[in-house]
Amino acid sequence: MNFVLSEYHQIKREEFRRFGAEEIDTGDHFPAENLQKAARRGYMGLPLPREWGGGGEDFLTYTILIEELSRVCSSTGAIIAVHTSVGTFPLFYYGTEEQKQRYLAGLAGGELLGAFALTEAGAGSDAAALSASAVRKDDGYLLNGTKLFITSGGEADLYTVFVTLDRSLGHKGITAFLIENGTPGLTSGRPEKKMGLNRSNTTELRMEDLYVPVSNRLSAEGSGFGIAMSLLDGGRIGIAAQALGMAGAVIDFTTTYLKSRQEETGRKTDQYAAFELADLASRLEAARLLVYRAALVKESGRKCSREASMAKYYTSDLAVAAATRCIDLCGFSAAAADHPLARSFCDAKATQIYEGTNQIQRLVVARELLKS
Repeated sequence: MNFVLSEYHQIKREEFRRFGAEEIDTGDHFPAENLQKAARRGYMGLPLPREWGGGGEDFLTYTILIEELSRVCSSTGAIIAVHTSVGTFPLFYYGTEEQKQRYLAGLAGGELLGAFALTEAGAGSDAAALSASAVRKDDGYLLNGTKLFITSGGEADLYTVFVTLDRSLGHKGITAFLIENGTPGLTSGRPEKKMGLNRSNTTELRMEDLYVPVSNRLSAEGSGFGIAMSLLDGGRIGIAAQALGMAGAVIDFTTTYLKSRQEETGRKTDQYAAFELADLASRLEAARLLVYRAALVKESGRKCSREASMAKYYTSDLAVAAATRCIDLCGFSAAAADHPLARSFCDAKATQIYEGTNQIQRLVVARELLKS
């Protein structure tokens, strides 16, 4: 096994880092401009085939992109990761030729923004407990119900929405639909007031007698749960890459701060601070190996649930721990709401929760270890 990135991947990392440093805006509004710049570079569909308008890159290159963008703007990294992994891949893997012709090139090229609507108030970690419903009507379905915590809610152009045809069937009744923004009966709530990732809109998605033709059903009736579960591994690798970028950024910031303080005072960094930094840097390298391994296993076409969950919970825990420790090392000023480390702490916390809480990730790993 080669633990060193290839020359090609090193070149792509440098390209993505330059793009982040030179072109990514870090304001306080939805980063539409960042998404447009990323689309012009071909980054909105990086791992999708070129024949569908994508970049044709491998999953490791995509993972490095999300890592580097998240170093600069964690919200932009989150939006592009969700758009790609669970906003576009459902259509790519499970869509009909006609559905792909309608939407896939637009998603891959960044003309359309994709979103994923699975979570409900009573169906978070237990995704099989959906209550949002669909009933047959004429040549389509009527959808009713409410989805929660939709990344890019209100901004997305195409939603992959999961509803049940019959709650008594449990996960076997869940079916997925492609729903365009602006469809009558579809409304988004106000953006949630979150502790972090505030440039990424997170909203409710409400459906009231929303009519969807059969042509917008994704795969067969009852296949929705399998679709959703098959996509989460790739999504979790994307979250791990976000957390990796955040952790790397706060460690770099703190290293620079401690060096500058040495120069100003003429005194070496005390041993406690130096050891804390060494510990964080070592854990960062371990996290990077976990994340990149998960990306390589996915790229190989093998099942990667264990690797994805390990990478997600280890790296997101590190991102929170790194932000916490670095605030301690930099002192009281780093706790101010507008300080980069304070913002990173708030942003990092979300990575422990979405795409499956870290408790769920540990459950996934344990099941893989203990199954007979």
